[in-house]
Amino acid sequence: MNYHTRKWVKPEDLNPNHSLFGGRLLQWIDEEAALYAIIQLENTKVVTKFISEINFVSSAKQGDIIEIGIEATHFGSSSVTLKCDVRNKMTHQTIITVDKIVMVNLDSDGNPAPHGKTKIEFVKDRLSK
Repeated sequence: MNYHTRKWVKPEDLNPNHSLFGGRLLQWIDEEAALYAIIQLENTKVVTKFISEINFVSSAKQGDIIEIGIEATHFGSSSVTLKCDVRNKMTHQTIITVDKIVMVNLDSDGNPAPHGKTKIEFVKDRLSK
């Protein structure tokens, strides 16, 4: 799993229990999944179709640095399925796991469209072509 994004837990990210608000974390995960899919599918028109059961393993507190890891697990004809792990950057303790996030590639009319991808590609490899 590659961890590309780090977030610093600030006061505005906290719930009444003074831990990271789950909705804020899910917002960050959804954004990271969208960015990952956009880069992989080379299309800015990508939407979230499905997020599986979420498993909150531990909490994050104000001042913690968390990192979000995304990994592609399957390429469909118009979708990419991702897995996500979020952990504390300093302790590597898992905060949340999401086994399945399905992102769908759209055409200019907003309909699902084939993307032609079958495996993970890295931007550096595209640039050298």
